Amino acid sequence: MLKIYLYPLLVILAASSYGVVSTIIKLAIGSGFTASEAVTSQFFVGFCIAVVIFLLTNRTKLTFKGVKLYIVAGVLTGLTNILYGLCLNYLPASLAVVLLFQFTWIGIVISCITKRQLPSKMECLSLIILVAGTIPAAGLVNVDLSKIPFQGWLWGLAAALSYSLFLFVNGKATSNMKTTNRLVIVAFFAFMMSAVFQSPEIIWNGTLFNDGLWVYGLALGLFGLIIPVFLFSIAVPKVGLGMTSILSAFELPIAVMVSVILLSETVTSLQIAGIGIIILGMSLPILLNKNSLVRKENMLQQQVTSHDW
Repeated sequence: MLKIYLYPLLVILAASSYGVVSTIIKLAIGSGFTASEAVTSQFFVGFCIAVVIFLLTNRTKLTFKGVKLYIVAGVLTGLTNILYGLCLNYLPASLAVVLLFQFTWIGIVISCITKRQLPSKMECLSLIILVAGTIPAAGLVNVDLSKIPFQGWLWGLAAALSYSLFLFVNGKATSNMKTTNRLVIVAFFAFMMSAVFQSPEIIWNGTLFNDGLWVYGLALGLFGLIIPVFLFSIAVPKVGLGMTSILSAFELPIAVMVSVILLSETVTSLQIAGIGIIILGMSLPILLNKNSLVRKENMLQQQVTSHDW
């Protein structure tokens, strides 16, 4: 019974960790740093933390069996952040979050294609509820979207696709590699992506250490790389891509709540209602799965009792 809740809970915690990232980046921007510098610090400090974790917990050499999978995961991690940053150049943060949130149904589509089967009724119902709650939760009711540049929509949906593919790759984890090995490889290639396309000069020009960017880099590295990658590596293979996409919807409510607490942003009653709808939509699969497993256990017990009789 514990496993019914354990792995879904790990997915929710990983998604919640990602929900903190946008607020931390806004705090870094408020301190005079650019979004590009903040993202680069995220992956550099995150990689350093991953190396320390690997050295402290591993008594064996770094293995590279199945490493191609985690190279792709690292590239997709960095790519998602780069595409999302480009999206924010054209769109308000609220709309950018909604576009990134499209990974919920994109993940379901990828899962259906790879498994060659249609989504379950439960998945369809959850998605409908999630989409219904997303718009009010992000504060987009009665907002004029006619003047939004096409590039913003494109980069936002590309970020959602990249994030969905990242979750898919994590679901293909190999049992031959320890989680700490996976973490350090993913972190390294995510940093390489940010080093190529973002602001690697912060490492040697004093911005990271002398100007205090490392404080934000530490928070971003933990919440935007170490915690989610570590937890997703454990939970996604157990939960599956479709369920992971639904449960990861908790990222949006967390993003809204953290922005209210740390940035003193206002939240309307309509947004609160939208958050409640999202939580309902992502809770349904867990509750229905629990009831299904309980029924199976009861049937097995009845069969055993009947056989003994």
